[in-house]
Amino acid sequence: MHRMCQRLVALELRQFTGLQHRALARRKDLISHQQSAAMFASYSSPRLADAPEAGNAQNSNEKLSFSIRSSNGSRLSGEEFLSNIAKTIAKSGNVTADESGEFAIPRAAFEVLLTEYNSLLEESSAFKDKYTRALADTENVRRRGQRLTDEAKVFAIQSFCKDLLEIPDILEVAINSVPKEELKTNQALKDLYDGVSMTRSMLLKTFTKHGLQPVSPEGEKFDPNLHEALFEIPQAGAKYESGHVGHVAKIGYSLHGRPIRPAQVGVVKSS
Repeated sequence: MHRMCQRLVALELRQFTGLQHRALARRKDLISHQQSAAMFASYSSPRLADAPEAGNAQNSNEKLSFSIRSSNGSRLSGEEFLSNIAKTIAKSGNVTADESGEFAIPRAAFEVLLTEYNSLLEESSAFKDKYTRALADTENVRRRGQRLTDEAKVFAIQSFCKDLLEIPDILEVAINSVPKEELKTNQALKDLYDGVSMTRSMLLKTFTKHGLQPVSPEGEKFDPNLHEALFEIPQAGAKYESGHVGHVAKIGYSLHGRPIRPAQVGVVKSS
């Protein structure tokens, strides 16, 4: 019975001792947290920097020089910067530490970080502007290339179309050279005339299917960019006003709206 009591007493003592250790650890953590918060508040507010509570150690640490860049100009990592701060404070002899043994970062180091932060903001803004401009330029180049590709597909047959334009002109001359009176008496000539007319009509339909349109600008205002003037027509007795196309000697053609052969015309002479 006596041994059992001793064991119970020893167990109670161990539990009580454990509670004491945990309470001390919590108190130490609370004190460290309060000190860190006070230190951050002193560095965050400019008013607290000149307060008397700052202490002589902090005033001496503010005279220290820190840099977040290495000798070659590259930025240090966070661990390297903290290591340099620790070495610099150790060399100066002004070491300020809390109960846990961690040294207090001097205000000069915070000022270096703030300066570098502002520099990074400026660099980020500059890079963002360059990136936006580069995206816009790339999009413009893409659109221009797409437009050129589409135009190349559409106008790839332009030279081929120019070579075919003389065929409907020749067929039209052949059709217009046949006297209409002979078509009533000569059946063979009429069949040949109908065959040539149908050939010309089918050829023009094929042209239209591929975007090749005939242009007959009779009565329109003369445009030297679209029309080729062959002669002038006296205004007396002309059907149109001066400066307008009064006669079309040879029709023009345009491929998808782009002129590939100007119409040869006669222009009404101005008075």
